[in-house]
Amino acid sequence: MSRITLPRLCLAAAGAATAVLLTAVPAAAHTEVEADKAQALAENVTVSFHAEAESDTSGIKEVRVVLPEGIAPADVTYGEGPKGWKFSATDDGYSVKGAELKTGESAEYSVVVRQLPDAEEVPFKTLQTYGDGHVDRWIELDENGENPAPTLKLKAAAAGAKAVSPSPSASASPSPTPEKPTPTASPQAAETEKDDEGGLSAGAWTGIGAGILVAAAAVVFAVRRRGGAEE
Repeated sequence: MSRITLPRLCLAAAGAATAVLLTAVPAAAHTEVEADKAQALAENVTVSFHAEAESDTSGIKEVRVVLPEGIAPADVTYGEGPKGWKFSATDDGYSVKGAELKTGESAEYSVVVRQLPDAEEVPFKTLQTYGDGHVDRWIELDENGENPAPTLKLKAAAAGAKAVSPSPSASASPSPTPEKPTPTASPQAAETEKDDEGGLSAGAWTGIGAGILVAAAAVVFAVRRRGGAEE
């Protein structure tokens, strides 16, 4: 029968204690996300975020989120957040910001998503900015990474659930270009066009008649003058 010495017992106990301490160490500060309806294709879902403060010298003043595929900025509206903070949409997501919070105070806020995508999980890459300019970047898609993005795990879509139509565009449709009015021909032009199609115009016949009268008057005048000269 083998004998266990006291030094070996001490080493075993120390190893076990070390393992317990390592598993009990809390995870580093990060941003967490949860939803009231964490299910694919669920509609009008309130998504809540808890951005934990890491800085010992400055407070959080802005949280910016890059939305996952399947959620457009137009599909997100503001719920609640720190007093005085404002919500604004960006090209790829949104930001919530305002007066700098107290040092060590976490930023908690919520948004309402029109519809969650048909996926198993949706990551919300988050950039957390402090009053001194420092930025925590919770953007890694690997949940075991050093800076994991807050990720919402979803249940399978309910039977019969369907994707809703995209949000209507906020841009107004351009006004139609007014049609140019068709120019109306003047009476003279219309008469000329008509005469060109069917023969000489009335003006042309009037000119011809006047020319004949002038020629006839000239002949009469010449005959009378000649007769006076013969007398």
